[in-house]
Amino acid sequence: MITFTINDIKVKARQGWTVLETAREYGIDIPTLCYHEAVSPSGACRLCMVELKEGEWSKLVASCIYPAAEGIAVYTETEKVQNVRRWIFEMLLATCPGSSEIKEMARRYGVASTRFPIGKPDESCAVCGLCMRVCEEVVGLSAITIMDRGVHKKVGAPFIRPSEVCVACGSCVTICPTGAMRSIIDRVRTQPVLPLTQLSVSV
Repeated sequence: MITFTINDIKVKARQGWTVLETAREYGIDIPTLCYHEAVSPSGACRLCMVELKEGEWSKLVASCIYPAAEGIAVYTETEKVQNVRRWIFEMLLATCPGSSEIKEMARRYGVASTRFPIGKPDESCAVCGLCMRVCEEVVGLSAITIMDRGVHKKVGAPFIRPSEVCVACGSCVTICPTGAMRSIIDRVRTQPVLPLTQLSVSV
């Protein structure tokens, strides 16, 4: 077992655990958007940032991909962490103004508005990549991809053509943290999706 501290509380982690997995084992709150136990972590959203400290030295790391290590000191609510978290929530509120889930999550952490220009009013996709990862890692297909780069990134079908390999299993819809996949899936498939009665991934 690996022993370290989170918010000055001694915790123990199994070999291979991340800081986030350890925190959840102990009921310590760290917000996430792009993380789900069913798929590999990517560190894309950066909401799970925590601060590592040693004397005067410190750094911010994404807890979902940072491995638990002997003797590290992790803090989840420092001024640096809260500042980064606030900026990320504000960016999400600007880029995903149509997501009630993101608005509710932001409110829970004290962020109710954004200083950034609002994008498309109905946009709810955070381009977290969970839909793509569950399709590849759990379903075993590659019906979904992330297209373009930077601010132009969006979810779609590979080669910008409706995918013929999508089996309408519903895993991407279930794992989507903002509900955006319910509308996106019809531009991924060659045929519109019928109402889903069985979903592959439980959340």
